[in-house]
Amino acid sequence: MEKSHIPTLVPSDTKTPSAAVKRNPTNGHITNGAERAGSEPVDSTALSKALKDMEDAGRVREKTPGASPSRKRQRIYGDRFIPNREGQDLQASFSLLHDDASPATPSKAKKRTPHGELHFQKTEEANRTFSTLLRSELFDNTIPQPTPPSLSPDLTSTHSTTINDPSRSRTPPTNFSSSSLPTSLTPSTPHKNLFTYMSPRHHTNISGHPTPSRTPQSRHGPNLNARSDLYSLSPVRFDSQRLLLSPRKAPRAVSKVPFKVLDAPDLADDFYLNLVDWGGSNILGVGLGSCVYMWNSTSGRVTKLCELQDDIVTSVSWIQRGTHVSIGTNKGLVQIWDAEKQRRLRTMTGHTARVGALAWNDHILTSGSRDRLIFHRDVRQPDQYLRKLVGHKQEVCGLRWNTEDGQLASGGNDNKLMVWDKLSETPLWKFSEHTAAVKAIAWSPHQHNLLASGGGTADRRIKFWNTSTGTCIQELDTGSQVCNLAWSKNSNELVSTHGYSQNQIVVWKYPSMTQVASLTGHTYRVLYLAMSPDGQTVVTGAGDETLRFWKCFGKRERDGVGSEGAGARMERWGVIR
Repeated sequence: MEKSHIPTLVPSDTKTPSAAVKRNPTNGHITNGAERAGSEPVDSTALSKALKDMEDAGRVREKTPGASPSRKRQRIYGDRFIPNREGQDLQASFSLLHDDASPATPSKAKKRTPHGELHFQKTEEANRTFSTLLRSELFDNTIPQPTPPSLSPDLTSTHSTTINDPSRSRTPPTNFSSSSLPTSLTPSTPHKNLFTYMSPRHHTNISGHPTPSRTPQSRHGPNLNARSDLYSLSPVRFDSQRLLLSPRKAPRAVSKVPFKVLDAPDLADDFYLNLVDWGGSNILGVGLGSCVYMWNSTSGRVTKLCELQDDIVTSVSWIQRGTHVSIGTNKGLVQIWDAEKQRRLRTMTGHTARVGALAWNDHILTSGSRDRLIFHRDVRQPDQYLRKLVGHKQEVCGLRWNTEDGQLASGGNDNKLMVWDKLSETPLWKFSEHTAAVKAIAWSPHQHNLLASGGGTADRRIKFWNTSTGTCIQELDTGSQVCNLAWSKNSNELVSTHGYSQNQIVVWKYPSMTQVASLTGHTYRVLYLAMSPDGQTVVTGAGDETLRFWKCFGKRERDGVGSEGAGARMERWGVIR
């Protein structure tokens, strides 16, 4: 049978007739089976060939389906991309990875509740650890990996170099990813017998050579390092195990709920006032309407210090050491009271509008007013003021003394921040970078000449200044109106209070400016902020007429600041009449 001859296939929808119709090879006529029965005998060779053709035709028919074949559609996993460690192009695989080496599937952002902030911090830390582990497992030394800061240098140095010795046979083969491991961590196949038994005594063997007292160590001997990946029972490499077992600093837990809430009726919702201050004697002073109230944090007692006649309290400020408190009024007066004896010592004049900002520097009391003036007053002298500072074009709403460096920072509604050196009448620096009123001002107690300032609704930024060079070191857009700033006395952190639109309290880590905690609860702008003498507690006040106490910072190593004796003497106060 010739291979070029292919029998014609019968269509599957037609039936084969019972009597095969054949063409007579001799005369070309078509005959049926009956006519062929009386004809000459059939050649056996031709019959075998015909049967063979029919058999081949039937076999082909069985292999051919009646309908067109349907191709099985390949399943495509486009949701995430996980490269193989044995891939050929690791650079391309690395470029296709998500920024955090995690799947790039879009997901809806879950709204975090205030109570779940610490859990969110732990989840973020776990995600970063998994991303580092995944990159280390996939790429090893092919892609530079970030070294965890908690790892000691002696541990990381073991993976710095790779020695390639062509004379050594490696296990597993060199095309495996673990072949890039250092030779100290990769076992090699020994060239000689693994087990060699020798007598411990010196004697001559059959070959005439003396037998050594101990087994000689071959240069290509086996490496039985227990830390090798081949002997590890862990699914990850040794470097990844070291990463997972390395000690990590847990995020500091900050309570999202205030441990105390006090009602403060008539607490003004005015951005330009400063009505709350916590003195060194551990007494909190609050201006409510025309009255000033004192809250003793040790005993919890509340006492009304004074009530102004036909006037309103616009600012309250404690002296650094002692029991004296200054009060600014809506009529432009500045009063000094002895809080322990509940007696007014003196009333000073000079301003023609309300006094919204007060700051102490030992015996110097500085006042800022809506009349755009700043007065330095020496409370030991009978004069009303010692210096008059003219610089701001609108109301002065922020004043802070840096008692160590002798510099005064002032902020105004004219979007200006000024730094005055000691009692000079000319500003040392005049900063105009803020685009809204500057009320939030705070000097760092940990670094000389470091000043932080915050802008209002149109600015929303916290800026850090070097007052020795007059340059802006850093700035951050908080997304909300910055109402107050205060540095922690115990750690290099600061707390900020905000208004529109989130009304939150944020604890920041300086200088990275990462959020340690975000506290919410006030329903109005958090316009007032004060810190306890020990630096652990902050109190915030808002137009919702509440004072909320938050435990934000830990204890300091040295003794606390403030006179405990003064606080103990003030415990004898009575309740409000």
